[in-house]
Amino acid sequence: MTVHIEPVTGRAGLRAFCDLPLRLHPRDRYVPLADSVIAGFTGDGAELFLARDDSGAVVGRTCLHRNAKFDAKLGRRHQLFGLTEFAGDAAASALFELVAERGRDTEALFGPVGLLPNQTGGVITSGFDERGFIDSAWNPPHYPDSYERHGFTRRFEADTWLCDIGAGGEFAFDDARIAAEELVVRHGSRRRFKAQLPILREMLNASFAQLGYYTEIDADELAKQTDGLSFLLDEALLLWLEKAGRPVAFIVTVPDVSEFFMKVGGRLGVLNQLRLLATRDRYRRDAVLIIKGTVPGEQGRGYLTLLSRELYRGLRAGGYRTLRSTYVERDNPASAAQYRRMGGRPLHGYTFYERAVT
Repeated sequence: MTVHIEPVTGRAGLRAFCDLPLRLHPRDRYVPLADSVIAGFTGDGAELFLARDDSGAVVGRTCLHRNAKFDAKLGRRHQLFGLTEFAGDAAASALFELVAERGRDTEALFGPVGLLPNQTGGVITSGFDERGFIDSAWNPPHYPDSYERHGFTRRFEADTWLCDIGAGGEFAFDDARIAAEELVVRHGSRRRFKAQLPILREMLNASFAQLGYYTEIDADELAKQTDGLSFLLDEALLLWLEKAGRPVAFIVTVPDVSEFFMKVGGRLGVLNQLRLLATRDRYRRDAVLIIKGTVPGEQGRGYLTLLSRELYRGLRAGGYRTLRSTYVERDNPASAAQYRRMGGRPLHGYTFYERAVT
């Protein structure tokens, strides 16, 4: 089979790009990224491509982009790629050849990311029978084999996590410290969410600066990533901790609306947005922990343990059954320990891929 590559142009091309994974993957496992988010990638400098076979059928897709902040973080130039899907090895080969051709003037190919590892992307390497969820990947078992057969090696290996919410949740924290250290637990607010974003962004950038893949997120980027979140927010699940008036730790958890995204195939036009808002109470059975952290200088003091205890109480009071977590690197055992205290288990193996340019 001959496969040729073409850039995405016009609405028909964008629709074909968005529809491909819906044809390739089981609808009860794969959670599509909203089509509006994908369309927005082109405004951020990404180029979208389709792979077609001899008959003209779409058999693959990818996007290409670069990021100076990511290059500065890792100390070399990268050709980034993401949203990468393929029906078979011929399509994978054609897409990887495109990435390599466009990255000839760089030092490494890295992906799949959209647009950066701290936004979305990755490949799951185990747990294929478990469904995906928002802000996380799902792919069939042949994907990691294809990457590695084409010379890619794993970077930033991690796991997603699943915790059943029940009578457990062993979070030992000496409550006498709350008054002694002037600790106050704060909650997110739908009404004041935009005003609270700068507080979260400051802690987020400080907490994750030490991670190898993380690039500082600016105010505009965070606004895009959280657009519409306030309408779905469960105020009991977005928490941060103040110490003597200074924010020092945070946990961002949201109701899991994955089933809705599966149902509408990621088509989040105005009508489906209204449907989601009207039915959002149906999606209070499962939750997704998007991100958590503690600012440098305050790490190791048990502040995330205190917030995790409050989160667990909020989940139980809200009637949630499960908590899923986006990927946690395997060399970050302290972060994974919070899920173990909830009786959690790894859900999906997770990785990004890199290939040196020679």
